[in-house]
Amino acid sequence: METKLLTEKYSDQLQGVLNCYDRVIISGNLQPFCYAQGMTNYLYQHQIRIFDYTRFAEPLTDEIRANAERIAQENGLTIEYIRKKNFRQEKRIHDILKKRGDQPGLVHIFSVLETCSSYRPWHDKKTGKNFLKSDTGKCLHYYFYFIDPDLGLCFLRVSTWCPFTVEFYFNGHAWLASQLKERGIPFELRDNAFTNISDFATANQLSEHLNVEQLHAKLDEFAQRYCPIVQTLQHQYQWSLRQVEYATDLVFKQPKHLAFYLPLLYLLVLCVKPDNIATFLGQKLHGNFQGEIGTRLNVRKWGTRIKHFMGPVSIKMYDKFGLILRIETTVNAVSFFQQYREVHHRNGEREKCWAKMKKTIYSLAPLQEVLVAANRRYLAFISEIETPEVGVSLLNQLTHRRVENQHSYKGFNFLAEEDAALLRALLRGEFTISGLTHKALHQLFPDKTGGQISRSLKRLRVHGLLKKVGHHYKYYLTNLGRQVAAMALKLREMSIIPTLANPATA
Repeated sequence: METKLLTEKYSDQLQGVLNCYDRVIISGNLQPFCYAQGMTNYLYQHQIRIFDYTRFAEPLTDEIRANAERIAQENGLTIEYIRKKNFRQEKRIHDILKKRGDQPGLVHIFSVLETCSSYRPWHDKKTGKNFLKSDTGKCLHYYFYFIDPDLGLCFLRVSTWCPFTVEFYFNGHAWLASQLKERGIPFELRDNAFTNISDFATANQLSEHLNVEQLHAKLDEFAQRYCPIVQTLQHQYQWSLRQVEYATDLVFKQPKHLAFYLPLLYLLVLCVKPDNIATFLGQKLHGNFQGEIGTRLNVRKWGTRIKHFMGPVSIKMYDKFGLILRIETTVNAVSFFQQYREVHHRNGEREKCWAKMKKTIYSLAPLQEVLVAANRRYLAFISEIETPEVGVSLLNQLTHRRVENQHSYKGFNFLAEEDAALLRALLRGEFTISGLTHKALHQLFPDKTGGQISRSLKRLRVHGLLKKVGHHYKYYLTNLGRQVAAMALKLREMSIIPTLANPATA
């Protein structure tokens, strides 16, 4: 018996399910200004002394400031300088939009003193050469908030000091809203979530086809409008992904239909192990992994959230407005994932192979496939934990002895540590991705002989928990195997053991 996904189990209580990009932050860097050697070479090529770096940058800073003031004046706005550390720009923009409306155009301009990348001139006494070293400092930044007809509410953050980096933000749900509006499809958008769409199927199709070429053209247009030095220097920004969020929303009809959510959260705190997190993200957890990995449960005034993280990537689940169950994967370093692409080697050769995903905005399409898969794996996992049907019928089926080729294989006793340890081992992330071998299982149970390991593998196969890959000595969990392992974990660690450990019930 296969586990029903939550989307199937609660299908009559759902408005629909939506997969969509959420928060997207894109960095813009001027080549070759964005690294010290490139900036040094630029100054030499233009016959500018290294120690005149400040003189070179100051006129460009003045140009950016003058442009911001001119734009503010033309739009009847006053640039608002932020002094408070806890000032929330989003709330201020929200208040402005209540009065202004949501028509396209410039909404507001903030200025704030923030940390920025910089360079400092350096003289090397050994070589007698002058060059620039990377440094950090503080400079004025402008935040231009505006409503684009296609992308909705966005902002462009412009640094006023060399290397003049910029940062662009938009929300995929706002972009999708404009696509739905253009096609006359009714919807209800609240904050950054759809509480209803008349045609979820079409909405999902539209969300799969974000036009990156059009996005690139818009980014170049915004840069020219709000950072005019691109025309002065005759350079274009290179756009790369800084942070990307991808959401899967289960939109329920009524708040009461989400009653299962809080109990599920507390089960997940106990259930999810590091190797599970790696599996959600399509990774293999190596022993030499140096990043942070774990789970956090946050109770906040606007809801309760569980977050699983592995290095620069996290997957979280939370509720919105008591109507939406959101699974969301956040990526702070796109190169964490791999894609099958053409690789240019230093010797000039090219080949197609699996390599780190590029940071360019043109990785949005392959990244979407990876993030959809991550959300689906998490949905499948929580469905196995939450669905009570994983219980009684399977228990009866699995605890009985089975005979194959005149050999008898005993059933499983989930209360026995030996069987529970074996089933827990099957949930390790590396086995889910690359398969289980006799050698790998033996390493986990060094006290057993090779014959005992072979018989354990055969026993798992006879009961339908493992399947063998043809012509290979590798085994993978069946759907039944995943359900049974989850059931064993749930029964022992979240029900029986805690109950027996309670003195009041002893």
